[in-house]
Formats: sequence, C-alpha cells, structure tokens
Amino acid sequence: MNKNELIAKVAKDAKLTKGEAGEAVVATLGNIMKALRGGDDVRLVGFGTFSVRRRKAGQARNPQTGEMIKLPASKRPKFRAGKMLKKAVNG
Repeated sequence: MNKNELIAKVAKDAKLTKGEAGEAVVATLGNIMKALRGGDDVRLVGFGTFSVRRRKAGQARNPQTGEMIKLPASKRPKFRAGKMLKKAVNG
C-alpha cells in the first residue's frame, strides 16, 4: 500500500473527503517526524513505538576496492511493533 492508497482508505473509513484524509495523514506523519527529531518517542498503544537509535561511528570495507572507510555516527529511526499489531499480522 502506498500513501495515496492509505489516504483513500482513511477517507472511506472515516467518511472524509480525500483532501481531508490527506491532510490528516500528512499531519500525523509530520508530527511523528517532529517528535523523533526532538528526541521524543511516539507510543501508539497496541500499534507500536517509534524511537530514535544512535549508531556509533565505525569502519567498514568498500566491497569494490577493499579499502577501509570511516562511517560517521548517526541517528536511525526505529519501530517496535505493539502487541495488537503483532497479533493482527500473525492471525
């Protein structure tokens, strides 16, 4: 499912126009990103938790040349599925 399909389903289920549903989806995703950027976790009970994981700097090997390269420290988004989501996926 892509973003447009999600918007169409939200519009149908919530009895909204596609424009209203699109604004709601974009606002929801935007607020999740803002919270993560600010260092907060986003917990949606039953669905899951979005968080930021810090990755240390390190070294890796370029597979084409065999040369060692330095990897900078970075932050990575992480999602951990909640109990209800796991149950829904597993039947």
